[in-house]
Amino acid sequence: MINSKENKKHVSNRFSIAPMLDWTDQYCRYFHRLMSKNTLLYTEMVTTGAILYGKGDYLQKDAAEHPVCLQLGGFAPLDLAQSAKAAATRGFDEINLNVGCPSDRVQNGRFGACLMAEGDLVADAVKAMQDASGLPVSVKTRIGIDELDSYEFLCDFIEKVKSKGCDTFIVHARKAWLSGLSPKQNRDVPPLDYQRVYKLKQDFPELTIAINGGIKTLSECEAHLQHVDGVMLGREVYANPYILSSVDKQLFGCDKTPLTRFEVLDKMYPYIESQLSQGVHLNRIARHMLGLFQGLPGARAWRRHLSENGHIPGSGIEVMQKAASFVNED
Repeated sequence: MINSKENKKHVSNRFSIAPMLDWTDQYCRYFHRLMSKNTLLYTEMVTTGAILYGKGDYLQKDAAEHPVCLQLGGFAPLDLAQSAKAAATRGFDEINLNVGCPSDRVQNGRFGACLMAEGDLVADAVKAMQDASGLPVSVKTRIGIDELDSYEFLCDFIEKVKSKGCDTFIVHARKAWLSGLSPKQNRDVPPLDYQRVYKLKQDFPELTIAINGGIKTLSECEAHLQHVDGVMLGREVYANPYILSSVDKQLFGCDKTPLTRFEVLDKMYPYIESQLSQGVHLNRIARHMLGLFQGLPGARAWRRHLSENGHIPGSGIEVMQKAASFVNED
């Protein structure tokens, strides 16, 4: 095992894209990386069972994706440690433990948001992952669960996990109801409480605190960054991915001219052809790109053509080129 004192430092959490199941796969991440070099990308949540006992390769990624964080779902420190070690050998930059997902399926596996009630176990898991992998480990959490939603409860949870070496928390500024609400409702129904996350940063200034939940624009990100260290966006980026083209300049101070939408598309073609040659169907990649031309004349025709033709066996980049011909970027 690797001594936790030798752990690598965290990559920047100033701006990141949330882990989203069935969405932020390797194809999505490659696409997103073309538009921002500094954004921290996350995998979908991957369970320890899938990594340790599954038949597929759940740690697949492209070298171009860095920096990229693997989000793990699990509760057993030993399984999490073995999974983190496997991730380290595959070159991930960071590990994140999911302590925020409220779905029934996740709860039945004893991980996700229900782990907020087991701060000591989360702390032990974090230490085990750090020791086994040498990678920095962060925790993505809610501000509370069910009736355990006081600020004191949140601070107690943070204090316990912090005591075992975790120094980075991504906080969804809503509590989670573990029963009675669907995962979608849990993203919208519990009220946002940004002030509680701000206060967390005030009371734990030594920690890196990033905020998540209901954030839609880079101007909102800038406002939040006056109070916390980082901002995480999710579905808004997926629906309107070209927002990423402004991230490096607006949030990281880079002066490099961003790629145009069509330049992004041109850079995707060689990657797409490479994946098609390996048996990947076009739609597995194209579905992540439907929002590329959001707001431009022809965007609807672009989406419709890809949706209607991208799933057809044997479809190639000519389908995407035809779809792009309907768009007027000027």
